[in-house]
Amino acid sequence: MSRNGRSEWKVAGKILAVFLLAYFLPVEHERFQSAVLEALRLVHWYAREHVLLCLVPAFFIAGAIGVFVSQAAVMKYFGPRAPKLLSYGVASISGTILAVCSCTVLPLFGAIYMRGAGLGPAIAFLYSGPAINVLAIAMTARVLGWQLGMARAVGAVVFSVAIGLLMHLLFLREEREKSARAEDLYFGEDQGSRRPLWQVAVYFLTMVGILVFANWGKPIQLAGPWFWIYRFKWRLTALFAVGLGITLWRWWGVPIFRLAWVAIATAVAGALFPDYPVVAFAVGSAGLTVVISFGGAELKEWRDQSWGFAKQILPLLLLGVLAAGFFLGSSAPTDAGLIPNRWVQALVGDSPATLVNLVGGDSARVPPWLVHVWPLWTNFFASVSGALMYFATLTEVPILRGLLDSGMGQGPALALLLAGPALSLPSMLAINSILGPKKTLAYASLVIVMATVTGMLYGAVVPSQ
Repeated sequence: MSRNGRSEWKVAGKILAVFLLAYFLPVEHERFQSAVLEALRLVHWYAREHVLLCLVPAFFIAGAIGVFVSQAAVMKYFGPRAPKLLSYGVASISGTILAVCSCTVLPLFGAIYMRGAGLGPAIAFLYSGPAINVLAIAMTARVLGWQLGMARAVGAVVFSVAIGLLMHLLFLREEREKSARAEDLYFGEDQGSRRPLWQVAVYFLTMVGILVFANWGKPIQLAGPWFWIYRFKWRLTALFAVGLGITLWRWWGVPIFRLAWVAIATAVAGALFPDYPVVAFAVGSAGLTVVISFGGAELKEWRDQSWGFAKQILPLLLLGVLAAGFFLGSSAPTDAGLIPNRWVQALVGDSPATLVNLVGGDSARVPPWLVHVWPLWTNFFASVSGALMYFATLTEVPILRGLLDSGMGQGPALALLLAGPALSLPSMLAINSILGPKKTLAYASLVIVMATVTGMLYGAVVPSQ
């Protein structure tokens, strides 16, 4: 058969598959209908609460890394030949600065990896960004107990380094080839920004400040320094935005009248919609896009790099959020996804009796073999569920509180805490576009396996509450 003939058969097969899927859709079933609504509800929430405040600043930062951070500098600190203590140490504590979720960290990860960072340090950064969040760890300790908070903090730091090193070893040949190709760049001329390092650092600090404070979550305790920051988060965000404008004016030559127009438009939007600060944030982001579009070659390249990351990552994230909402429901502990929550609770409980009772068996007569494999199963299931679900920053804590109250064991709770914030179905789709299927599968598998083993060990030591 000719190549054209095989190609036509493939097209026909795809059309037939889509037709059969449409023909047999169980649209009359209530569970399917609720799952569709849940998927739309989650992507609606994601678009309103997450894209503008989290992803847009992250795309701007990622684009700036691609333009204003030299490849030689990235190779020096994160490249395959960089000192391991330095590269993994910096990458593993990045979450203390970036209070972001598994999706928001992706543009930043893609930028440093494509700029020449070694696979190990880049993966350590990818995991630690959402996992080592000081506010989330403090909230975990307060709501779920200090043992889980401490275990999450230690486990997240250890995981980021261990998974990064294991990924480096698994793909050692490719890393060596990458290192050899980068020899000339590392020892050659620095092709990055000619500005002093401190100016570039201040420029990035202003953008990171915007990202962090715009997404500062409301703490449970309405007092103390965390709540004080939350009360003034938009003023702090505006302060960093002013700082960004000053850097663009003084060091990038942007005319001050253009920046003034953006500031006025943002202030007017804030005054007209005081209860919806995201409107002012959107106006400011659009204004920044216009400003850099009419700037010099560097600023236009910044715009193009940011847009490139948005085109590559955003559609995959939205598709993944739709799928996560359809199968597992929204971030809220509802029972509207295709997979009922009662099944999830039964599969992560301290005892298999609930599951046996759910399938119609006698809960007093649990098979001995099921009792023996139950710790392994519950921790593995919790790790896989956490890796597929989408958790916005801090939302994993109240969800876990509900699961623990429903009988979830301490071990599976820790497994979900270590796998959930760092992975999600949307993030895995985007990681695949950057690393390819082999590395993506290896990364996800390492996170799931290590979370499973850690949860089993923790569950054996700490009794359920």
